[in-house]
Amino acid sequence: MATAVPAPSSAPSTQGNGQTVRDVVIRLAGNSQDGIQAIGGFLARLAGRSDQEVMTFMTIPATISGGPSIFQVRMGSGEILSPGDRSDLLVAFYQHSYDAHRAQLRDGGVLLYDSDHVKPDETDKRVRTIGVPITSATVEAVGGSAKDKGKNIFVLGLLARLFNLNVEKLKGIMQERFGKKNEDILRNATLTFDSGYAYDLGDEVRAAFQFGPARATPAADARPIVTMDGNQAIVMGLITAGVRFGAAYPITPASSIMEDLRGALPKYGGLYVQAEDEIAAIAIALGFSYAGHVAVTNTSGPGMSLKMEALGWGVMAEMPLVIVNVQRGGPSTGLPTMVEQSDLLQAVCGTHGDAPRIVLAPYSVGDCFHASYEAVQLAREYSVPVILLSDQALSTRIGAFPEPDLKALYVKPGITLSAREGEYFAYSHTKPTQHVPPGTPMLGGKYPLVTGLEHDEAGHPNASPANHQKMTARRREKIKTLAATLPVPEVYGDQDGEVLLVGWGSTFGQIREATNALRAQGRKAGHLHFRHLNPLPNGIESVFARFRQIDVVEINDEGLYGYGQFATLLRARYANPAIRSICKTDGLTFKVTEILAGVARNTAK
Repeated sequence: MATAVPAPSSAPSTQGNGQTVRDVVIRLAGNSQDGIQAIGGFLARLAGRSDQEVMTFMTIPATISGGPSIFQVRMGSGEILSPGDRSDLLVAFYQHSYDAHRAQLRDGGVLLYDSDHVKPDETDKRVRTIGVPITSATVEAVGGSAKDKGKNIFVLGLLARLFNLNVEKLKGIMQERFGKKNEDILRNATLTFDSGYAYDLGDEVRAAFQFGPARATPAADARPIVTMDGNQAIVMGLITAGVRFGAAYPITPASSIMEDLRGALPKYGGLYVQAEDEIAAIAIALGFSYAGHVAVTNTSGPGMSLKMEALGWGVMAEMPLVIVNVQRGGPSTGLPTMVEQSDLLQAVCGTHGDAPRIVLAPYSVGDCFHASYEAVQLAREYSVPVILLSDQALSTRIGAFPEPDLKALYVKPGITLSAREGEYFAYSHTKPTQHVPPGTPMLGGKYPLVTGLEHDEAGHPNASPANHQKMTARRREKIKTLAATLPVPEVYGDQDGEVLLVGWGSTFGQIREATNALRAQGRKAGHLHFRHLNPLPNGIESVFARFRQIDVVEINDEGLYGYGQFATLLRARYANPAIRSICKTDGLTFKVTEILAGVARNTAK
């Protein structure tokens, strides 16, 4: 039965004591044009500025006309590892939102719905329902001049009251978002927010949730907390690492990387080109690399397919290039706005011929910064293409993390044109070398050529069998040399025992929570997460040998033989029959319960 809600009051009343909670999961369900992503973004950034942990998850329709959409934010005073399996509060804007997401609420959760559009099931006693005329109250707040535009901000006011959020900081974030547009937009947003905040939900409802104290008082020398999404963190990492040039073509969900770099790089004396297609984009980026820069191009799955021939040229010519692939569901156009980790084999094995390259995958929003920074360093040091595999979940996820020490990490960009002594070979059979930019003085008198044909040590085309074998070995050994320098990832939890959960990329938080749940059940369980996917660090086999069951969790299909893509690579590398898969391909991130169910299935085999 719906809670009776009094008429709106003229001023906010005193907040109730509330139920102290460690964290809360809020799911906003409506249509993409309702601005629910804006509400979630405001909440996430507020958490980051309030020394709280935060993580978000969103789905948006792939069609221009829009459609059903959700934004889920988990925030609180404890450690947040995942967006949460079930929500504590659901805000339903429409009947379809109510019907589709009501079951996702935990027992005893709160369902806040727009009574102008939703007719609730009065017999449902599992959750607490609250009806608020969101649409009509928004129209009243702005005088009817904008119809119901702004009801997302009205809901933000309701949530601020319900959770006793910091209104001053929230309004500061709104000022940043709307203040640059015009005064009328900011004024209407403020009026709408105040109207939502002043709406009297009743003492019982207002007392639903109160956050407990922060997990710990930050140390005096602690880094400030920054809040951003994964794509923004990648841009920040690339710029800090000295990237100043590149090119891309728009594609969901990677387009914001291109847009941010197009806006930022000219401020640093650089240039990022929006090319006419993906093939042109990587060709332009390779041109920048040929000139001596570490260049970047970003894309998603379909665009990555188009880049493959040029990527092979980059491997053959040994160009320092970073390719950011923000994975989405496939194949073909597939699921542009949903998540998948199905481009791994393409990243490692794509292109014709033996074309080894480096592949990294960030595991969190903060790690998007650090992994992209490392990708640039590796491309520069080893003079090879490096693929950074992010995904849709990370690209849109808003997270809070300690601000990197940008001053210490900053790499001054520039081209190295130092003279090469004696008889220098740019593609030596026996010595590690880097790309020689045009204009570099070659004191021995021989200048290297750059070509996609197989070539000798000086770059001149050479198709002899013996030379091809030596050059193939050169390209391979560069990657093997890197493997010997990579640290073995730390095992979280038990260091030996029954179950080792293995993952890569955005599955990190859910796997960590699943590991904690297994250990709480009395099982000896650990978690091993990889950033370096190709090459793999040396020494992993000794870790695997300590566990009876190795379950690889990844968002792709189990394939013809029952193994996901990373599990396939691991079984090929280590020939360990204990390696099994937990896979899914519904376009959504893993739930902790899904991982636990997968562990149970594999244990029973």
